[in-house]
Order: sequence, then C-alpha cells, then structure tokens
Amino acid sequence: MNEDHRIFERFSARFPLRFIDLRDNREGIAEVRDVSAKGVGMVTEEQLLPNTALEMWLQIPDKGEPLYARGQVAWSKPQGINAYRTGINLERADMMGLSRVLRVM
Repeated sequence: MNEDHRIFERFSARFPLRFIDLRDNREGIAEVRDVSAKGVGMVTEEQLLPNTALEMWLQIPDKGEPLYARGQVAWSKPQGINAYRTGINLERADMMGLSRVLRVM
C-alpha cells in the first residue's frame, strides 16, 4: 500500500508554468495540475531527472505577476506520448502563493 506523507493538502489547478532547469540552464514550459503550500504537480514535454533544481514562474490567472518559486524534482513518469507527470518539492512552504491559486479556482 502506498502511503501519502504530505503535510499540506493538494488542490487541483490548471495554468501554465515556465521553468529553468538549473542543471543545464535549459528553459521549459509545463502545465500545473495541482498545487500545495509545499509542492507542485505538473506535466512537461520532457522528463526531468529526480533531484534536479528548478526555478519556476507560475502564471496564476489573477492578473498579477507570475509567482516565483524554487524547488526540486521529486519524481517524473511518462503520461502518454511526449508527456511526463512530474512532482516538485518546493524549497519552502508558500502560504501567500497558495492563497493566490485558491482565489482563482
């Protein structure tokens, strides 16, 4: 049985995200699928390796500036053709950022 050890509740969300893979300074785009105060679930076109550090800008549809966050890839697995479901652990919990996401849902 797979136990979920998350502290913060996850919320479904769909909006774009831009990221930079700090391993090779490569820029990419993704679609956010869910968020919590300490993590982001997203879909990318290429697989990201676990433990890869990322800088991210979440394009929350609230007419505000993109939400900046840093995190590390926890896991990435194929989901269809040219799509990878990826889980990101954020460096720090961001309650203010999460509240922006919840306001647009």
